[in-house]
Amino acid sequence: MKRLIILSLILIAQLGCKRDFDEINPNAPTIASFWKTSDDAVRGVNAVYGTFYRTPALYSRWMYYHGTLKSDEGFGSGGDGGLNNLMRFNQTNYDDPLTALTWETLFVGVFRANQVIANVPVIPMDEGLKNRVIAEAKFLRALFYFNLALYYGRPPLLLAPSTTNDTPPNATTAEVYAQVAKDLTEAIPDLPTTYAGNDLGRATRGAAYALLGKTYLQQKLYQPALDAFAWLVTGPGSTLYRLTPNYRDNFVITRENNEESVFEVQFNINLTENTDDDVDESRVNNTGTSISQFFAPPGVGFNDGAARRWLINEFLQETTATGGRDPRLEASFIFDFTNPAGPAATMVYGQSFASRYGNGPNANGVWFRKLLNDHWKNEEGFRSPNNYRLIRYADVLLMYAECLNGLNRTPEAYAFVDEVRTRAGLRRLSVTRPGLNAQQFLAQLKHERITELAGEGWRWADLQRWGDLSPALAARDPEFANFVVGKHELYPIPQTDIDLNPNLTQNPNY
Repeated sequence: MKRLIILSLILIAQLGCKRDFDEINPNAPTIASFWKTSDDAVRGVNAVYGTFYRTPALYSRWMYYHGTLKSDEGFGSGGDGGLNNLMRFNQTNYDDPLTALTWETLFVGVFRANQVIANVPVIPMDEGLKNRVIAEAKFLRALFYFNLALYYGRPPLLLAPSTTNDTPPNATTAEVYAQVAKDLTEAIPDLPTTYAGNDLGRATRGAAYALLGKTYLQQKLYQPALDAFAWLVTGPGSTLYRLTPNYRDNFVITRENNEESVFEVQFNINLTENTDDDVDESRVNNTGTSISQFFAPPGVGFNDGAARRWLINEFLQETTATGGRDPRLEASFIFDFTNPAGPAATMVYGQSFASRYGNGPNANGVWFRKLLNDHWKNEEGFRSPNNYRLIRYADVLLMYAECLNGLNRTPEAYAFVDEVRTRAGLRRLSVTRPGLNAQQFLAQLKHERITELAGEGWRWADLQRWGDLSPALAARDPEFANFVVGKHELYPIPQTDIDLNPNLTQNPNY
């Protein structure tokens, strides 16, 4: 009898297993069942912003590695061998998380944006809010694809919610930038010029115009770039943006979302500090940034990334109009003479530089300061609340000048560089170096962008745009001795994606 019962149970189990395992579980939530109300639409676009915090791969940490440390501004200074090799242009594992996870996370953002763009239009809701949510998603998809084009060159274009069977081919870099421009152009009319309250930090019309200008400028399309920037500089948005009186205001937690901010990534402490795993979305989102822990000097952080000392000399090329030192140097770096009085007077998280580092191995160290929290605490951690000012108005002014110069309107470009220099207390360029030709003015602009934007993540894009990425940069960054022209301008596409997608090909020379 017992054997009969067992056999009967086996038979029942076998019969019960004869089913279509691809059948949708009627008890499980689906994508189609989610998009029903205006609240769903807002939650959906909020999830796209949430991609910023999903892993360390984007603005929680690694985007600063790609934009700053990989350039001639910085280097891998700590014990992370994978990071150090990547910064030395020595990558043999194309699935290394530092590049592969950034690629993956950018596409997570694209997927989430595509869900909003595809599903929100059919939701019965206020049309103004609907259009705004879709526009925000298009802005964010554009930002993700801007980074994919900048760092990987030839990503596939996915413009609808993807499925597991999709095998899209590479797009060209020009095609990707064209889609970025299309998304931004479509988003602009439906984006507000400002937000308030809990909506502060969402994409604005000015942010879209600024990113559109960056997209065109990266391709040296000077006239459309100028037209986009003009909205902020001389057009309707010119009353919304201005330089802060104090340069340092752009990097402290007490002056977030200020009058110079065009778009910034919002960070917040929402958890008790524990471990680095908190940036893993499979556990819980960390809405703070961990970059300060990795950029901070020894004794208060991990010192995984540091600055090259040649940068200091850029700031010392000229004095202010009153004979002082460029105040942006102190705001940009921690080093032995952050305070002009020297190591004994330079404070590093509550202790003097001299007492921390003396004549030891870090005596000549230079660390990026803008993303740190030394202005309000004496230690770092994995949940910094200090917002990242992704696009500042000063950046827009310098790019506007670059466009004018590229259009052979160099005399007109002086005024916008002078606006940035005057805030720093420097003499006007129109007084110190009048009459520059276009080539000379571009060389000066390269200097101006270093002194204004050092350590803010745009250096790699600048070098790429100017055609300056080459082994010649080894004169100030020895790691560029390994740079191979025609290869290292881009990261490799993850090998796993190529293995799974027969239509995807690897970047040149990898």
